[in-house]
Amino acid sequence: MITAAFNTFVYNPLYNGLVFLIDIVPYADMGLAVVVLTILVKIILFPLAHKVAHMQVRMKELAPKMEEIKETYQDDKHEQTLKIMALYKEYKVRPFLSILVILIQLPIILGLYWVFYKGGLPEINTDILYTFVSIPEMVNMQFLWIADIGGRSIVLALIAGATQFIHTYYALPAPKPRGDNPTVKDDLARSFHIQMKYVMPIIVVAISYTISAAIALYWATSNIFAIGQEFLVRRELKKHETGSN
Repeated sequence: MITAAFNTFVYNPLYNGLVFLIDIVPYADMGLAVVVLTILVKIILFPLAHKVAHMQVRMKELAPKMEEIKETYQDDKHEQTLKIMALYKEYKVRPFLSILVILIQLPIILGLYWVFYKGGLPEINTDILYTFVSIPEMVNMQFLWIADIGGRSIVLALIAGATQFIHTYYALPAPKPRGDNPTVKDDLARSFHIQMKYVMPIIVVAISYTISAAIALYWATSNIFAIGQEFLVRRELKKHETGSN
């Protein structure tokens, strides 16, 4: 049941989308097809991701107020939670949206992996092609003649890691400065920040290189799109604040 649903809603659409794009991108470049497919997925997810980007910027702005609430109600966790939730509501912040965006993208990453692992590319599996998708005359697995998109690429993996670091650098709220008497919670927060900023890109490089160049390319394209979105949101908020003043 789960396998059938995965094939119907994830694997088959991704496979057909790639085959369709191969037929129209220059030089039948599979890598370019992956880039275009990634951008199309990002455009579909743009409304939700745009809200998440707005929310992340707002979270940065709310960080001092949240710290003030935590300090004021440190002995009353229930009241602390209520005040933080009220703050979220006042500024229309929904922290769980970012988790939703991640959960939506996981099947896409898994589906892409499965397309290159089980799809038999560059051979085309005509049994699962939609009727409106033509069989391309050729399939070029060399992305811009620098990487075999069906194999591994340390160059694309490093690019995926670098773009992950840049995106995290701009999107993640900075932790408050370490005081003279830091609490366990403060140390955990700083540790989480360091892991997301420095360890996560290394994990991305390792996963991207281990799985396939296609995943590395998808991750890098997604990160570049997200970085652009982050700057767009900041510009919008800055204009809104200027207009309000």
